[in-house]
Amino acid sequence: MYTSDSALRAFREARHTFIAGSRIDMGALATSLGVDRTSLFRWVGNRDRLLSEILWSLAVPTFDAAAAAAAPTGAARIVDVLDRFTADLIEAPYFRAFLTREPARALRLLTTTESDVQSRFVDRVTALVDAERATGAFDPSPLSAEELARLLVRISESFTYADLISGETPDPERARATFEYVLRPTTAPLLPTGVR
Repeated sequence: MYTSDSALRAFREARHTFIAGSRIDMGALATSLGVDRTSLFRWVGNRDRLLSEILWSLAVPTFDAAAAAAAPTGAARIVDVLDRFTADLIEAPYFRAFLTREPARALRLLTTTESDVQSRFVDRVTALVDAERATGAFDPSPLSAEELARLLVRISESFTYADLISGETPDPERARATFEYVLRPTTAPLLPTGVR
């Protein structure tokens, strides 16, 4: 994330443009800030870096809101968080506008290692899985928390970007059904290993 006042000012203006559903143009952004493009690039990096930071800045409160509203524990909590997060992305007008306007760039920034949005998302989901494992309410075995998180992120991506990947309509209900199928939430508490 940006720390200098100049970078933060540029970031906030670009984020406002993005949320309004408009394309971020680095030349226009530089002009509106009263600087040249060289200064803008020095502050915020290239357009892809700026877009990645904006996308992540919008994902964090969306994820946090999903976590705050989700079921209290276990696999049901993980399903709930991911279901709410995925549904919110699918329904966000500014996000859909970006996917429609720049589909190739969106997929590159959101689903590959060319930006750190996906890795940050994986880290968030790993932390969620780890938290439930620590309470004893969920066991990701035989996968590690990170391996399961990567799988769950890919499921989220598959449904969020279904229109770009397969031409299908993004469907939050099918996403939830898939999360439930993989995680198989139950109401029964987990027994310690070896206890039957």
